[in-house]
Amino acid sequence: MHRRPPAATLCLYLLLAGGALVMLLPLGWMVLTSLKTYPEILRHPPAWLPADPQWENYRTVWDGFAYYRFFLNSCFVSVMVIAGTLLTCCPAAYAFAYCEVRHKEFWFALLLSTLMLPAQVTVIPLFKAFAALGWVDTYLPLIVPAWLGGNVFGIFLLRQFFRTIPKSFIEAARMDGASEWTILWRLIVPMSLPAVLTVVVFTFLWSWNDLFNPLIYLQSEELVTLPVGLLYFIARAEQLTGGSIGQHPWHLVMTLATVMVLPVIALFVFVQRRFIEGVAAGGVKG
Repeated sequence: MHRRPPAATLCLYLLLAGGALVMLLPLGWMVLTSLKTYPEILRHPPAWLPADPQWENYRTVWDGFAYYRFFLNSCFVSVMVIAGTLLTCCPAAYAFAYCEVRHKEFWFALLLSTLMLPAQVTVIPLFKAFAALGWVDTYLPLIVPAWLGGNVFGIFLLRQFFRTIPKSFIEAARMDGASEWTILWRLIVPMSLPAVLTVVVFTFLWSWNDLFNPLIYLQSEELVTLPVGLLYFIARAEQLTGGSIGQHPWHLVMTLATVMVLPVIALFVFVQRRFIEGVAAGGVKG
């Protein structure tokens, strides 16, 4: 096997370390700003490290903002969206990968073409349809599309991974009398765990950070998710510190943003290895 020269390896690691540092700078700035006072965030030139870390900022946010309610709303929506995505994307991906259907490639290409439609194009007809069904100001517009196979990218990623599994496994299971449903959930899905976890992570990130749809369909404050709740907090945060109008305490906003991103970081750390395997293997076979 060809071995990379040590100098090239060193340059590669330095390049990767530099790229990682650039990506981590905004996260580090957010966390450090959450520990500053309001005068410190206005200082010029800005200081990276807080002079006296203000850990009470987190208590101020917790006591003055209904974080737990918005957090539970986001958790409920994310769990339901993930469940619907897995229960619909796995069978669809299996059908596109292994079932022999006329014009299968055409229908798959047509499905992928829907990824080219921006959400702004379909928001008006979807809103009118959901309003006619009486679903506005409920979680149904956020959850039901996932249960109807609305995650096209998830279908694509799982289909690509399923195609890397030898067909001999499928044929052997069929000869043993296993149904297609049994083959999918007891053979294909366990063997495709990295790709499944990758879909779970992407779906969670999309649902957890989604601001566009909750802002359109949710009108009651007790129903909103964390991204919309963050907007509410920005509008009302000055009341927590008695600041004048227009002087938003951005250090408290960064505190709430830090708390919001912790579940995302925890999930990625937990499934990091499988996630990377799924992303790498998803494009091996077209």
